Amino acid sequence: MADLDRRLATAQSRTDDISYDAGLRSFMLGVYNYMAVGVGLTGAAAYGLYAYAASNPDVFATVFQGPLRFVLIFAPLLYGFYLIARMHTMSVTGARNGFFLYATLVGLSLSFLFAIYTGQSIARVFFISAAMFAGMSAWGYTTKRDLTGMGSFLMMGLIGIIIASLVNFFLVSSAVQFAISVIGVVIFAGLTAYDTQKLKDVYETVSGDAIAIGHASVRGALSLYLDFINLFIMLMRLFGDRRS
Repeated sequence: MADLDRRLATAQSRTDDISYDAGLRSFMLGVYNYMAVGVGLTGAAAYGLYAYAASNPDVFATVFQGPLRFVLIFAPLLYGFYLIARMHTMSVTGARNGFFLYATLVGLSLSFLFAIYTGQSIARVFFISAAMFAGMSAWGYTTKRDLTGMGSFLMMGLIGIIIASLVNFFLVSSAVQFAISVIGVVIFAGLTAYDTQKLKDVYETVSGDAIAIGHASVRGALSLYLDFINLFIMLMRLFGDRRS
């Protein structure tokens, strides 16, 4: 009888493990799908605004040389703070749409990249960023190593490059900018792995609650989206070919 109970318990445990793994994969797929849509919206908004402005000299001067450029720069930053602060009170649909709106605003602010760098180099760096992101995210998902300590170190590094970037805004040093970009690549590549692993822990917490899973999917997509976009920007500064 005891042997039968052990076998039944083992079979139930295996069933639970299979169900949990399937749920985790479905959760992560939802996160990546939301993130992919966000990246797509960013790219479409960036190129769309640049293409329209490039064909209209007055619009180009207004968008990329006039005061409007500061609106494009700070609008996503301000809305991003608002979204992060309010996302937990939104419905899943509201949070998802808020994320997509944020990704579109980021795209508008990044349209200046097309005015600075060649389209060929943007495409090249995008695929490099995608490959690096995929590799680091896969490592974060599969590794058995606890990345919590690394995450704390990376967050301190992130604060450091933000402060350095603000200082360099006034110094305008190419050497400092190069150092920030190199360190930034390391930090955002590491954060990609850390955030991916953290999402596995988040799923364990919200598993079984459909609404909580929906919210966690959107928040996870936002975290990975920010990792990817910042990784792409840092790599563009290092390897982008400027227009002559």
